[in-house]
Amino acid sequence: MFRRVITVVAGLASAAAVAVVPAGGLTADAATLKYVAMGDSYSAASGVLPLDLTAPPECLRSTRNYGHVIAAAKGYAYKDVTCGAAQTKDFAGAQYGGVAPQLDAIDGTTNLVTMTIGGNDSGVFINTILKCGQAGLSTLGQGHPCQTKYGSSFTDTIKNVTYPSLVATLEAVHAKAPAARVAIVGYPWITPATGGCFLKMPIASGDVPYVHNIQWTLNDAVRRAAAATGSTYVDMNAVSTGHDACKASGVRWIEPVLTGTNPVIVHPNALGESKMAAQTLAVLGLS
Repeated sequence: MFRRVITVVAGLASAAAVAVVPAGGLTADAATLKYVAMGDSYSAASGVLPLDLTAPPECLRSTRNYGHVIAAAKGYAYKDVTCGAAQTKDFAGAQYGGVAPQLDAIDGTTNLVTMTIGGNDSGVFINTILKCGQAGLSTLGQGHPCQTKYGSSFTDTIKNVTYPSLVATLEAVHAKAPAARVAIVGYPWITPATGGCFLKMPIASGDVPYVHNIQWTLNDAVRRAAAATGSTYVDMNAVSTGHDACKASGVRWIEPVLTGTNPVIVHPNALGESKMAAQTLAVLGLS
C-alpha cells in the first residue's frame, strides 16, 4: 500500500490528554530511560530528509521524525521501529519480510512509548484523499461530490473497525511494556475546516468540511482508545489549526498534493514533525 502512497498520494484531534505516569516518572536518569517510537508514516516522517539509513528501506523513516526529536531533546536511550504504511495489525505481525512486528521492540524494561497509528487501517486516509480528489476533479472543485457518493462510509469504518483495533493495539502495548508510559499522538490537520485550496489539494470546496470531519472522527477514535486503555492522548487538533496543507511553505505542517516540497505528499514536513514532538513533550510534562 505504501508504494501507492508514494506514487499517488500517501496515507492521511479534539479532547484533553489523559496522563498516566508509571512508577519513577520520566525525568530521572534520562540516559538510561528506554524510549521506543512506534507507528506509521506520520511517526516515521516519511519523505523528510535525511533518511534513517539504519531503518528498513521500505519504511522510509527519517532522522527528523518526532521520536528522534524527542530522544535528542531529552537524551533518552532510543529505539525507533516506526514504518511508513503501518497499520495496527503490524504491531503484532510482520509488515514486510524482514521487518519485525513492532511489538517486538518493547518489553518490561521500556519506560516510554510514543506512536501515531490508525490512519492506514482499512485504507481510510488514502481512500479519502484519492476518492475525494477524483470526485473533486470531476466537478472542477465545485459542490460536494465525494460526500454525495460516499456519505458516512469512511466515518462508519473508523468507528466500527478502526476504533476497536486501536483499543486492542494499545492494550497489547501495555501488556508487553507494563511499566511504560504510552502516548498516542493524533494526526495534525490536513485540510482547513472550510474553503480548501483546489490547486494544491484537489478536493471540491463543498467536500472540504466533509474531509475535515473524517479526520476529526479518526482523531476522536484515537482519543477514545487512549482513554479506554489508560494511555496518554496527544491532541494535535488545536495546535495544528492554521497549519494545514493549504497554507504557505514555512507555515504548513503537512505537505499538499501539488506544489509541495516533500516527495511523500499529504504527510508532515520537518516543521510538522518538530511541532508534534513539542506537543508530545508538553502533554507528557517534559517540555
